[in-house]
Amino acid sequence: MNIGLAQINPTIGDFQGNAKKLVNAYREALDAGAELVISPEHSLIGYPPRDLLFKSCFIPQSKAVLEEMAKEVGEVPLLVGYADYAEGVGKPFTNSVAILHRGKMIGRRDKTLLPTYDVFDERRYYQEADENLIWEFAGKRIGITICEDIWTEDFLHRPLYEKSPVDSLVQQGVDLIVNLSASPFSHGKQSRRMNLLSSVAKEAGAPLFYCNALGGNDQLIFDGGSLAFSAQGELIGQAAQFVDETIVVNAEEATIAPSALHPMEEIYEALVLGLRDYAQKCGFSTACLGLSGGIDSALTAVLACDALGGENLHGLTMPSPFSSEGSVNDSLALAEKLGMRCDRVGISETFATVKEAMQVPFDGAAEDVTEENMQARIRGLYLMSLSNKTGALLLTTGNKSELAVGYCTMYGDMCGGLAVISDLPKTLVYDLARWINRDREIIPWSTIEKAPSAELRPDQTDQDSLPEYDVLDTILEKYVEEDKSADEIIAETGYEESLVRWVQRRVDINEWKRHQAAPGLRVTTRAFGMGRRMPIAQRFRG
Repeated sequence: MNIGLAQINPTIGDFQGNAKKLVNAYREALDAGAELVISPEHSLIGYPPRDLLFKSCFIPQSKAVLEEMAKEVGEVPLLVGYADYAEGVGKPFTNSVAILHRGKMIGRRDKTLLPTYDVFDERRYYQEADENLIWEFAGKRIGITICEDIWTEDFLHRPLYEKSPVDSLVQQGVDLIVNLSASPFSHGKQSRRMNLLSSVAKEAGAPLFYCNALGGNDQLIFDGGSLAFSAQGELIGQAAQFVDETIVVNAEEATIAPSALHPMEEIYEALVLGLRDYAQKCGFSTACLGLSGGIDSALTAVLACDALGGENLHGLTMPSPFSSEGSVNDSLALAEKLGMRCDRVGISETFATVKEAMQVPFDGAAEDVTEENMQARIRGLYLMSLSNKTGALLLTTGNKSELAVGYCTMYGDMCGGLAVISDLPKTLVYDLARWINRDREIIPWSTIEKAPSAELRPDQTDQDSLPEYDVLDTILEKYVEEDKSADEIIAETGYEESLVRWVQRRVDINEWKRHQAAPGLRVTTRAFGMGRRMPIAQRFRG
């Protein structure tokens, strides 16, 4: 049987637009000889809809569009992910698949395993399926599953479920399994998916077809990369990552699969897709940002140029009394290479005016970090004003290392609508910048090679206030992503106790800042934001 995988990029709540994409992909699959077409999880409504589900007209409107879309489906069935009302006691909704055939919906299957870890919160909304029956079509006994339904305990941190939908399908005599998925991207996850799907297909003794969602939805990025495996667990088909694509795969024949992306290319493409979709789905066609001459703002500008086009970017370089001329020149050189506008708007006079205005309230107190933050907040004012005047999306440029320990200024460099690289540790920022320059200089090498500095006081460098970034990022990975205690980190790394506990304390006391930060694009397994939920007022010390 030829199975079409309609890897589309839905927008949450855009039922008509998503239906149009589904119908177009369905027709493309028909032209390629598909005998059955599947789409991603929630392909009609977008994933995750979150509390939009509680809106009184959300389900009725989406089902009305589903009914109309069914009229476009002929002899070849189309499986569409959507949400429906649950029956009886329990949660109000179901995470479901509609089976469309010959102009109408002929059946429905509901999701059995509902994840509540990481970024997922499906038990807040959905009632799990009591059973998952085989669907018989064209002489085949087909098992329909939804995302988590195929994630076995071997590929989870620990056993989470008492049921196994795949085992149930095997016991019913399944011939092939399809999976509609919305599996968010994180660095290296595609290889983990491939191992999982290969294992499931082999153990079930049935071909497995997996259609994953594509696109950026707020902080989450969905990378596509839909897959097909034979009953022997061999890869027989693969769609590209980060590309809207429809492919058709025969259950008995292998198709040409795209080569795996370089690890840096995978992260780069994820960020570009996440930024482009966030802007477009929120109604922005232009963006602005501050260019400091540093590596973070340079990397953000390169990503934004790829996502939106240099002609749609507007930068400001805002030298203070402590800014080097080299940093200004690096900013202007980068802007010229990217084809973006960059205006030089100094802050020295404004800084002097603010300091003078605050002399009486400060009552003669000596200058300290307050005056450093003034400069950052003046820049934030300038950038927000530019965004306000032009309607451009303001991009913040801080990285994960800084955000983790609070090395950033509230209402200053944290101002903006999207934090593009807030899930990139500083060491990864450097790696990605060097990868970008692999063939030719795009980011000035002087930007990459100079010591990082906020340039808010004379001869300042980041390492005046922070450990070396390779040390800091090692501690942060273990504390933030792996949830290890200070004692465990000390034992594993051999770092000084005072250093580890200083980093731990900085992460904990800056939770309030992160609660007010712009949403950031998720590329690691544990990003700040919706996947990490920590209280602000707490006294636990681990």
